[in-house]
Amino acid sequence: MFEILLSLEYTPFLLSFKLAMLTTMILFLISLPLAWYLSQTTSKLKPVLEAITALPIVLPPSVLGFYILISLSQNSALGSFFYEVFGIELVFNFTGLVVASCFYSLPFMVQPLQGGFESINKNILEASYIARKSTLQTIFYVALPNMKPAVLTAFIITFAHTVGEFGVVLMVGGSIPEETKVASVAIYEMVEMLDYEGAHIYSGIMLVVSFCVLLGVYIFNAKSKKIGGFI
Repeated sequence: MFEILLSLEYTPFLLSFKLAMLTTMILFLISLPLAWYLSQTTSKLKPVLEAITALPIVLPPSVLGFYILISLSQNSALGSFFYEVFGIELVFNFTGLVVASCFYSLPFMVQPLQGGFESINKNILEASYIARKSTLQTIFYVALPNMKPAVLTAFIITFAHTVGEFGVVLMVGGSIPEETKVASVAIYEMVEMLDYEGAHIYSGIMLVVSFCVLLGVYIFNAKSKKIGGFI
């Protein structure tokens, strides 16, 4: 067993974690203002925006991956722009995986942040505005420190969800070794080749990592509730 572990190719795992890390950081920057707006607005368009944001949860990954593939290809306006101006192809490479993952994991970052913002006592926010703090200062110095469990949950769930991507990743990135062949794609190919031993090991590693990540979130949230109860 130990020899098998040593002989395994771990590049797919490194690619998965790199992809998840970049996606999580990018999505935090994108989702923070969006989640704040959704938590504060009373616009009639709010349900429409929430539905659009949540679409990746209910859409089959193959459908979402297909439309992302079409949107990022060189035949599209966006894909053509990036290729002609920056010389970057947005499909079948790691850059395309990052863009696709940001679409796929968007609700897993936005929804916990929005819930966190909505859970904050409105009096605290009003006090910040009365003290002549800007919206940006209110978000970073008042809101975020009072919703640490929600922020951690958003980070961890987004990271774990991105690590486990398959359909969108395969559709947009294919399976290029050391470029787009992430762990989920590697497991799929092992099963196709009837390499069940390798698939078991890869899947077991993913299972342990996912469990540890979720366990960490629940432990942190439980401790945060206990601390909050004593204050």
